[in-house]
Amino acid sequence: MKTEQVPPNVGNFVESLRDVGYTFEVAVADILDNSISAGAKCIDIYAAPKVAMDIHDIEFCILDDGEGMTESELTEAMRLSCKNPNDTRNEKDLGRFGLGLKTASFSQCRKLTVLSKKNDSISIKQWDLDHISQQNSWLLITPDINEFKDIDLIKKLNASKNGTLVIWQKIDSINHNEFTENLCETKKHLSLVFHRFLEDRFNNLSISINNDKLTPLNPYNIEHNATQEKPLEVIKVKNSEVKVTPYILPHHSKVSQQQWEKYATDEGYIKSQGFYLYRAKRLLIYGTWWGMHKATDAHKLVRIKIDISNNQDQHWGIDIKKSHAKPRRDIKDKLKRIIKTSTEIGSRPYTGRGKKIQDKTTIKFWQTIPVDNDFRFGLNKEHPLYQKIKENSSNFKLLDCYLKGLEAYLPLEAIQSHLQENPHKIKQKSALSDEDIDSLIERLEKEGSDKEYVESLLKTEFSKTKIKGA
Repeated sequence: MKTEQVPPNVGNFVESLRDVGYTFEVAVADILDNSISAGAKCIDIYAAPKVAMDIHDIEFCILDDGEGMTESELTEAMRLSCKNPNDTRNEKDLGRFGLGLKTASFSQCRKLTVLSKKNDSISIKQWDLDHISQQNSWLLITPDINEFKDIDLIKKLNASKNGTLVIWQKIDSINHNEFTENLCETKKHLSLVFHRFLEDRFNNLSISINNDKLTPLNPYNIEHNATQEKPLEVIKVKNSEVKVTPYILPHHSKVSQQQWEKYATDEGYIKSQGFYLYRAKRLLIYGTWWGMHKATDAHKLVRIKIDISNNQDQHWGIDIKKSHAKPRRDIKDKLKRIIKTSTEIGSRPYTGRGKKIQDKTTIKFWQTIPVDNDFRFGLNKEHPLYQKIKENSSNFKLLDCYLKGLEAYLPLEAIQSHLQENPHKIKQKSALSDEDIDSLIERLEKEGSDKEYVESLLKTEFSKTKIKGA
């Protein structure tokens, strides 16, 4: 058998390697995985626009106080695929493929420099993608550390016992106009993805961006007394355990507008419903039913936490970026039952509120009217005010036509959209003021309306406290 070596075109390969689908915030989270795996308790991120000789760049650095690396360990860490994904690893290790540091960094910048301190000695290594392309070879650079002396976090590394500093240069994934927005997205992403580490008072992890300490965003609003935490279920997968805990978030009527918007996340409640998959307490994927259930408004408060260990990746189809998963069919079959029970409970805040509309003690302005096998919303023509107008109006047919037009063109889609996005901002009752009600009652009394008729208004949706004699 005849063979020959056909090495890849390294320059072309590097450009392909960069295009693996990382967003800026996902790439940053991947770097932090290494810091947490190294036992870091404090992670400082510095990011700022930078202009030098009319060249626009972004200065971006991540410093941790983890165990650090010797020069040989750093060289190995800079190697692509430095770990076998099938190797048994520490249960707290958030990595797997040995690619995260490199692929995440390459996706955002063209020059990656890592300094690491261990045993009072600082080592430095660098990948420069332009140099690699020019030389058509994976040449790891050992730059002069003095090139980076002006970086503030270098001083902090020098003063610490151990740690690692990651520096991104020649960032081309975002520009200056997008910088502030991307930094804001990164803060929110890290607060969510690492919320369990930030919440753990024993772990005591601190993450700061430009000296702004991140606060954890627990997606289940567990501090609120209206949040429902359902019993933990344990599913067996091979020789491993999968822990599943469903949560039902509070209805918008039970939380402030600020809280409602906070826990909606940027995706909104409908897109944030579903499973939240954690691997070794790190949130990987959230807001998905994996094709087992349709996202609906009625189930938008349902969020189901799944905890897996870091040795179950093959069962869940987790990708290099740790932002996509595809659980096996047998796992899906076990999860379907949990979906059914959770969504039934999760829909009750809406179906329960719907049942109140059937309250017979109060006369409503609106009602549902059957239309063959369907229905529509219509005005309640038994309402006392409607009947009064009908009796006394000389041109009631014209008014009735107008009211039917209001019924026919009720903006259902706009109402539904606003209810989903900003229910607290809808101030529908402001259309009818207290003064309007007082004026109406006063007018009816002056016109000689009998006491029985005024009392009938007590049974409508008018506020009883505004009706004289109530």
